[in-house]
Amino acid sequence: MPSRTLPFTETNKADEGEDDPFQCALFRMLPKPVQEVTRGNVHLLEYMHMVPIEEVGIPEYHATLTKELGDVKEPNLIYPVGDNVFVHIYPEGVGNTYIPVEPTLSQDLSALSEMVEEKLLGYTDVLGKAGTDEEKKEALLWCLDRICTTEDDSKRGLFGRIFGKGGGAIRVTEKEMIGLRYLLVRDKLELGVLQPFILDPYIEDISCSGIGNLYVEHKVFKSLRAAVSFDDFEELDQFVLRLAERIKKPVTYADPIVDAVLPDGSRINIVYGTDVSKRGSNFTVRRFSDNPFSILELIELGSLDYTIAAYLSLMVSEGMNIFIAGETASGKTTLLNALTTFIPYGSKIVTVEDTPEVQVPHKNWIREVVSQKRSGGEDTGVTMFDLLKAALRQRPNEIIVGEIRGEEGLIAFQAMQTGHAVMSTFHAASVEKLIQRLTGSPINVPKAYLDNLNLVVNQSAVKLPDGRIGRRTMSISEIVGYDSFSDSFSFVEVFRWDTAKDTFEFIGNMNSYLLEQKIGPKRGLPNHRKREIYGEVRRRAGILKKLHEQKVTGYYELMEVLASAQREGLF
Repeated sequence: MPSRTLPFTETNKADEGEDDPFQCALFRMLPKPVQEVTRGNVHLLEYMHMVPIEEVGIPEYHATLTKELGDVKEPNLIYPVGDNVFVHIYPEGVGNTYIPVEPTLSQDLSALSEMVEEKLLGYTDVLGKAGTDEEKKEALLWCLDRICTTEDDSKRGLFGRIFGKGGGAIRVTEKEMIGLRYLLVRDKLELGVLQPFILDPYIEDISCSGIGNLYVEHKVFKSLRAAVSFDDFEELDQFVLRLAERIKKPVTYADPIVDAVLPDGSRINIVYGTDVSKRGSNFTVRRFSDNPFSILELIELGSLDYTIAAYLSLMVSEGMNIFIAGETASGKTTLLNALTTFIPYGSKIVTVEDTPEVQVPHKNWIREVVSQKRSGGEDTGVTMFDLLKAALRQRPNEIIVGEIRGEEGLIAFQAMQTGHAVMSTFHAASVEKLIQRLTGSPINVPKAYLDNLNLVVNQSAVKLPDGRIGRRTMSISEIVGYDSFSDSFSFVEVFRWDTAKDTFEFIGNMNSYLLEQKIGPKRGLPNHRKREIYGEVRRRAGILKKLHEQKVTGYYELMEVLASAQREGLF
């Protein structure tokens, strides 16, 4: 099993001889809201006794986190993540540590767990009848209640000792029983030591790079070392094998790489064995929220501004073809999800992905996902290429491709040529690099097709003027066309991020090819009035700002308001 690696010496400093833990000196020092939380979670109080309070002070308790907490240089706080699990962000000089505080943290239940495992073999008939995860949970806990007892046999009658749980049952304390119930569900039905991380809504990525500690990317506190580590290769391999079996994507030495989706919708990549990963098996989990960021929440985070959002709303609603480009973890899919609220409400949308990440708030949404299998050493199943071809027959108003990597790119451009609006993400650092990759192998889009792509939004994770890391829309460029005589492409940059001021420049104001030559005519503006379209951008920016001021910021909430405005011809 993975080991716990707390950043301080594990010593429980609870008052000796004190029967009631809520009469100890530490409990009396806690603020009243924290006292109330620990009364229902005694393991949290026991954990606080382990923390060197004299060195770091009493951790603050936050029911929810705010982005302002990320500016605290040495955060020392605890917050809940569900299922009686808490997280302690512990200050440590250069970096900070992420400590899951589980009901089992202050006790070693390994010996008891092994005994329970052995006795569970006698209940295979009961466990085998359970179908859903909820039924399996009920069956497991029912079995545990018969395997273990917290009752004293001396207080049970003769009938109870013979026919009740006392006969051969493992005697445990109430505290041990709570811990066993938690461990049994966590390890059998959930993701083991990863479960606290999965419960945490503030985590974006979970990373195991091989032997050593796990690391997490936190929405508020950024990169953190987790107090969970793997100490040897065999232990890590066994955990990865169990994890792969849990998600029904087994890995082997012959097929050591797996991309899959966890039960909560998160994406996981697994690389198994030291043959291909010298530091040991590794895995990375990309978390995805049930409620994606709305465009207004991205504005709040500084990723873009109202004018950019208004401009993009026009491009999306008028069926322009858009690629969002950037490196890994630059916010491409986050922005793509936010833009879907600008697609006209009654549209039919088809999404095509290898792992489901794209969120669409519309009802008429077909969600296609790649299904790949290995047979005889060859990949079989349904590919992105297959799904995109099928999408063309489904008469969608918008096709969204999770990410274009290979030959499916050519089909996407063929879709654009036949009048389908297409949005996708793409790994490229600039417009020039994007064009090079699209026209080169293995995508091989003919250069003459490139002007079907209207817009390239370049995203990046950058260092902000105050030293923090943030995601920004670095630039937005309009593709004008391809000159076969000079074998060159022309494009116009309409927005640019100012690195010094952390603001956005509308350098295409009164000089936008798409607004004047594409959007204006589609909205009925004659050539001599084409510049009136910039007034529409300003009007939409004002509407979005007013909605933001009125706190209409949620993804689905914003979609409902915009849909109503679209029906009335206001947006």
